Amino acid sequence: MRLRGLRLGAGLLAAVALGPAACTTTHPEPAGPQATASPTPPRQFKAGAAGAGDAYFPRYGNGGYDVTRYTVKVRYDPAKDHLSGTTTVQATATAHLASFNLDLAGLTVRAVTVDDAPARHAHADGELVVTPANGLTSGNGFTAEIRYDGSPTPLHNNTLGEGGFRHTSDGAVAVGQPESASTWFPVNDHPSDKALYDFEITVPQGLTAVANGVPVRNTTRAGWTTWRWAERSPMASYLSTVAIGEFRVTRGEHKGRPVFSAVTTKLPKGAADASIARTVEVADHLEGVFGPYPFAAYGGVVVSEPGIGYALETQSRPVYSANFFQQGENTEVVAHELAHQWFGNSVALTKWQDIWLNEGLATYAEWLWAEHRDGRSAQQAFDAEYTGASAQLWRVPPGKPGAANLFGQSVYQRGAMTVHALRTTIGDQAFFELLRTWVADKRDGNATTADFVALAEQVSGRQLDPLFDAWLYGTERPARPAPR
Repeated sequence: MRLRGLRLGAGLLAAVALGPAACTTTHPEPAGPQATASPTPPRQFKAGAAGAGDAYFPRYGNGGYDVTRYTVKVRYDPAKDHLSGTTTVQATATAHLASFNLDLAGLTVRAVTVDDAPARHAHADGELVVTPANGLTSGNGFTAEIRYDGSPTPLHNNTLGEGGFRHTSDGAVAVGQPESASTWFPVNDHPSDKALYDFEITVPQGLTAVANGVPVRNTTRAGWTTWRWAERSPMASYLSTVAIGEFRVTRGEHKGRPVFSAVTTKLPKGAADASIARTVEVADHLEGVFGPYPFAAYGGVVVSEPGIGYALETQSRPVYSANFFQQGENTEVVAHELAHQWFGNSVALTKWQDIWLNEGLATYAEWLWAEHRDGRSAQQAFDAEYTGASAQLWRVPPGKPGAANLFGQSVYQRGAMTVHALRTTIGDQAFFELLRTWVADKRDGNATTADFVALAEQVSGRQLDPLFDAWLYGTERPARPAPR
């Protein structure tokens, strides 16, 4: 994510655990004279955790299962600000579950089934607790279908701002970090549980509905159009998006992949269109640095809405605030959000504390793009930031910023300086080998700072704890790195 002026992110809701008491089911061994072995202990079916265990956001996500695919089918009527939907969740139990939780904020649940059988459910404070007719055995797959409706509202947090589904003058848009998805479909809302997605979004005929991934096909019937999208690479839930409204749509193809971009008609044609049109040019340059582009589609969406003053790296199709293009063409923000397709999307966070891996590397990609575009070197960018940084920036360690500083300047600028300090210390050959190896080895997965440090030491053949301790975790300005 790239912020403009004001720190904005998604809202935080502390969910309340509503899971039922654990239950136990006994499966006795067959009796008989030859039965001499010790009896198999009974399976203990328990409620799944109402959180993924993230230290910064303990109630985000849920435990006890791993999602494989979401199929999200929604119908939205902007005139009534009403959404109705059916979401199918395909998952595998990772524990013996008597019940499990999904995150769903503000909407009304009408019915739930698990493996086609009706399931009991309770829904309050953003937590949907589902109790199947029978316990779910660890290692087995299951399918839950949830039918729901209502008027979606964004999530709000006094520190990080709003995120999620919001009604607009011509439709709606759902975007935000670190929470967003749960405002329009039930989800395991933490980046550690990536999944595949299918979207079917039905809106009044004449409106566009843009989501992630490859456009599949549109169908129109009785004044409503259904837009279908397929994201076939694993995606963290906060990277899902939908934008509904009146857009100037551009379609194309690049390297055998579809290009689909949309700019709100609230803006006159100009800088925003020109900037988004350079998406594949920027992506090709970054591909030359980081390795193959990791997804099956390209594009971007430009919106002009109060409260959205940032850009977000929504997978395969970033969303940009119109504010970024007020002063003319802006490819720096395009470079930042496209770099996230490698750093943050394909290689996703395991825990929110490590967000510098996303933002520091994406900010550094801006420096590399500026070097390519107009010759201002990454070293010059580093020197300017190092010299001009405020005392507050050095007091906040980017490797452990705290939830309140998740989108603070230390994460972005000091994060990028950490990347350059590493480059200076290990040399260009090892540095660029590290980046390409990182995105290749961790593609479609999750990773941590410890993983990155270990790979940096492996590739460079150097012990790097002092460098990372100073730049990521120290609370004073580190010395300038000595070139290799």
